[in-house]
Amino acid sequence: MQVTETLSAGLKREYKVVVGQAELDSELNAKLADMSKRANIKGFRPGKVPVAHLKRVYGRSAMAEVLQDAVDTRSKKLLEEKNLKPAYQPEVKLPTDEAEIAAVMDGKGDLSFTMALEVIPDFDVKDHSGLALVRHVVPVADSEIEETLKRIASQSKNFEEKKGKAKAGDRVTINFVGTIDGTAFEGGTADDVALEIGSGQFIPGFEDQLVGAKAGDEITVKVSFPADYGVAELAGKPAEFATKVTKVEGSKDAEIDEEFAKKMGFEDLSKLKDMIKERMGAEFAQMSSMKLKRDVLDALDKEYSFELPEKLVEAEFNGIWNALSGEMTRSGKSFADEGTTEEDARKEYRAIAERRVRLGLVLGRMGEKQGVVVSEQELQNALMNRMRQFPGQEKMVIDYYRRNPAAMMELRGPIFEQKVVDAIVATAKLDEKTVSKEELQKMVEDEEEMASA
Repeated sequence: MQVTETLSAGLKREYKVVVGQAELDSELNAKLADMSKRANIKGFRPGKVPVAHLKRVYGRSAMAEVLQDAVDTRSKKLLEEKNLKPAYQPEVKLPTDEAEIAAVMDGKGDLSFTMALEVIPDFDVKDHSGLALVRHVVPVADSEIEETLKRIASQSKNFEEKKGKAKAGDRVTINFVGTIDGTAFEGGTADDVALEIGSGQFIPGFEDQLVGAKAGDEITVKVSFPADYGVAELAGKPAEFATKVTKVEGSKDAEIDEEFAKKMGFEDLSKLKDMIKERMGAEFAQMSSMKLKRDVLDALDKEYSFELPEKLVEAEFNGIWNALSGEMTRSGKSFADEGTTEEDARKEYRAIAERRVRLGLVLGRMGEKQGVVVSEQELQNALMNRMRQFPGQEKMVIDYYRRNPAAMMELRGPIFEQKVVDAIVATAKLDEKTVSKEELQKMVEDEEEMASA
């Protein structure tokens, strides 16, 4: 193998690799000799097929495998010999000249290919022990537990039939027939439908027209289907619903007592409160952890400045930009609506992409130095959490991650990153500051907005 460096500029490297005809011929003969031990061809005893015969019959297909192996093994060897740490999978380009390709396939020419890559930048990991950090703590107040209890009770309404007019929050039972231009349409007719006024279950404007109705009333509800309605034939069209109210029920929040707790599946009211306190504490702890992690990343971002692999930055930027473009298309917003221009937005998001790549490289180097390892159990836990996000599609999720090593690496990344951050926090000069829930929420929201702005 002959290697010639054709480019060395910054982080970019490019090499021309030539594998001689004699090397290829030797590797082809070795492959054919191995095939001859297993070949079963009519006219020859098993395992006794001459290599020369195999070469005539299968030479070109075997050579294709030899060439692929030659590219893979020489690329790997080049990286090892040059002690190169590529920032991404190197780009390998094979010859495109048909005559040159034919000569190589026929065993009459050398194989040449180029390999281009960017290397991981070299930088020293600094000592971050004693880093000054603040953990923001939110105590779970009794008043917040009571508010949560009231919210749960309001979601567990009891309805009792009443006389008189329906109002917002009441539940009505209705029969209706929907028509467009006097003609009933599919899916527009139903009986004994229970509808809570103000719940937003029906087309906008429908529920409002039931306010003031009594049991036995017949009402013509006039509405228009939204322009983005899921059924194209109905989208944007005006419709009338001949509606009869058969029952009106008033709502009443559930009483917060021992019986209520038992209905919720708890031994008593104190156990229900304990559960609420535990969940709220976990929620506050997660927000606090997010804030602390952001502070660590901000501190690291100020400490490191080095050249970044262009391709990594470009890939990160494209991911951010595509997500932004998709969201703006769905919302119908423009850059002018956001008080900026596309040019300025591109600059801002490229800076974010550069920050993410830089911090990723820093955390990766720090984790490597600290011996941080993501265990198989931690990966499985992450996979289980991902599965819970897609109820009913668990098998599809598992199959996807098992077939895609890159997807599993995406699960590994955040775990690895958090473990490195935890290691930094463990050696930091850490103070605690008690804040309100609202204060912590604003801190987290402001930083999320800055990270995506």
